[in-house]
Amino acid sequence: MDNSARRHTNLTRRELFQHTGMGLGGIALASLLAGDAPAALPGENPLAAKVPHFAPKAKRVIFLHMVGAPSHLDLFDQKPKLQEHDGQPCPDELLEGARFAFLRGHPKLLGTPYKFRQHGESGVELSELLPHLAEVADELAVIKTMQTEQFNHAPAQLFMHTGFGRFGRPTLGSWINYGLGSENQDLPGFVVLITGSVAGAGNSLWGSGFLPTVYQGVEFRSKGDPVLFLSNPQGIGAPDRRRIIDSVNRLNQV
Repeated sequence: MDNSARRHTNLTRRELFQHTGMGLGGIALASLLAGDAPAALPGENPLAAKVPHFAPKAKRVIFLHMVGAPSHLDLFDQKPKLQEHDGQPCPDELLEGARFAFLRGHPKLLGTPYKFRQHGESGVELSELLPHLAEVADELAVIKTMQTEQFNHAPAQLFMHTGFGRFGRPTLGSWINYGLGSENQDLPGFVVLITGSVAGAGNSLWGSGFLPTVYQGVEFRSKGDPVLFLSNPQGIGAPDRRRIIDSVNRLNQV
């Protein structure tokens, strides 16, 4: 066997992704076609696809966390009473026992300067700021019944993703990964794409909390290595990495 053949024989999956540039879609398809029963009972693999408790309708979830968006009061949550009392002092009963950030003295109520109207057969109310979204109004499910007492950004972000305003809880994507697994065993079932800076709560927004770390989100980056820890650190070659992995495996078997 020549050196070229030997290199291909010893090629790891990590090196395959890193050097060949083959399409991830093809890898995902090959994994799906190789499985006889994608929704089989879970085996030893913690990410194996699991049978759901009921027939699912959704095949995937794309969660857009858009930090710095306009207020819901200016977009899709019309408050006629608030508009009626715009500019008036806030009633004491609304302030009693509540905590607010950066409010001093007796605040005034603030309505929206934008016009609302109903759209589609569903009659969903959207403001004039969303003319394009209004064109697909009947495809939207607008939820306006949720509330929280969190008044700072980071705790509010944690609350939205985990249901708690404190660190240490699994996020929605981690729970889905834990409960349903993934039909594909070669690619992560929970991935994260970031534009701009990370939100105030940081990577806790895709963490696994008290669940095993295998269920946390995998961050895809736009600069440097697309996925961290696939490339060897400077000065570490394949033989060194092999020895490290073998040592860790021996420790796991103790």
